[in-house]
Amino acid sequence: MNELEQKSANYRRKILKYIKLANAGHTGGDLSCIDIINVLYNRVMNISPYNFDKSDRDRYIQSKGHSVEALYVVLADCGFFPEHDLETMCRYQSHYVGHPTRQVYGIEHNTGALGHGLSVSVGMAIAGKMDALDYRVFCLLGDGELVEGSNWEAALAAAHYKLDNLIAIVDYNQLQITGRTRDVCRIDPVLDKFVTFGWAVDSVNGHDVAELTNVLLHGPLESNKPSLILARTIKGKGVSFMENDATWHHRVPTETEYALALQEIDNSTRMD
Repeated sequence: MNELEQKSANYRRKILKYIKLANAGHTGGDLSCIDIINVLYNRVMNISPYNFDKSDRDRYIQSKGHSVEALYVVLADCGFFPEHDLETMCRYQSHYVGHPTRQVYGIEHNTGALGHGLSVSVGMAIAGKMDALDYRVFCLLGDGELVEGSNWEAALAAAHYKLDNLIAIVDYNQLQITGRTRDVCRIDPVLDKFVTFGWAVDSVNGHDVAELTNVLLHGPLESNKPSLILARTIKGKGVSFMENDATWHHRVPTETEYALALQEIDNSTRMD
């Protein structure tokens, strides 16, 4: 667990570094979901640069595609591409753009328009059942994204087809670009809604790598049901002046803010 915590801290440093270099990025959401992606790639999923072309690999769909910087730094660390490639992020003719694209090795599907990722994941999970392949499909959703109706159509289909090889994770930081999710369009009670739609559900601290590992490593939550994990997170987690502040949904730190943020992450790591 300590190794995972150290990785999360290092990933946070890299997220800030490459957002600063690119002069663009969804800083707050990256920092809220990085622990989830860390645990998935480093402890849970059967996926690597060496089996990415194998039909029995696990699948990961990042439906909240705007937080792609978090995914990029994890994929680079896992060896899908050289990390120095990220120095081109958001530059002319670079494949490393502001949303996931299959032009980048390790990314399963293009995402960007919110509400599409869960539908794609349902299709992949159905294909796995039809082909009798033993893989799981993991889909990361934003809580604000749940106002998109396509998610609920996908949720109905997933339960109908008993897709216990599908695990959806909600990055529940309760903030989106224009403010608090409950003020923009209330989605609660999220867990009750998914239960009503026929899913098995659980709730965890989305920044506790031990909790995340425990709930994601062994699944499904129930046989013959898709799983929904509500990961309670903090937007901007790890940098005090970014935490729970909607203005950091899409914002690049100044030189002073960047230095302060790195110092906070370093101090927290030493304390741990």
